[in-house]
Amino acid sequence: MSLKLDPRLSSKFPGLSARIAYICGVHIEERRPELEAFRKNVLDEATKRWNVEELKDNPVFRAYRDFFWKVKVDPTKTRPAAEALLRRVLRGNPLPTINTLVDAYNLASVSTSIPFGAFDTDRMRGEPLMREASPGEEFLGIGMDRPVQLGGGEAVIQDDERLIAVYPYRDADYSKVTASTRNLLLLTCGVPGIGDEQLRAAEAVGVEYITRFCGGAAS
Repeated sequence: MSLKLDPRLSSKFPGLSARIAYICGVHIEERRPELEAFRKNVLDEATKRWNVEELKDNPVFRAYRDFFWKVKVDPTKTRPAAEALLRRVLRGNPLPTINTLVDAYNLASVSTSIPFGAFDTDRMRGEPLMREASPGEEFLGIGMDRPVQLGGGEAVIQDDERLIAVYPYRDADYSKVTASTRNLLLLTCGVPGIGDEQLRAAEAVGVEYITRFCGGAAS
């Protein structure tokens, strides 16, 4: 299903969309041998398909870079997630290993060129909404020591109580996926220029990789 967007944000960024899938009953581990073997296959395919010098000119990555500039994020310093992962692969650097769920959707991102996010729905309240941030709103992202104040106008996602992401590049600490997560929301991140068919196809890959290595069922 599509993520609900505030009309003011939709009018500011025509064509902006994202998809959400709920996956229930997952079991997350630190490592799984089957996932490690699968990782090698995905990365081998990526190195055959891509050249690192061509990434910046690819229409998909260009669409995310263009959106980053519009929301005042420098994509040469904070790269869109899928591009950042592919650059690591193509330069011979290992992908980060977090847990089987995060590792699975990172591989889906490498496979599809589309970024993903995931949120523990048992920590969330209500349904998510994407909207513009107000000046001075506070956000505590994963890995941050203290909250930051937003300048206003950023694309953010909230539940009924607080922000869960600054879209599409930083997720909140409080709703992050951990080893104890059992139910989650998988976010397939689109930007203007990325069509719904492409997002649907990417979402299917993300769900398939997660349920293959973490169990659970999508709804």
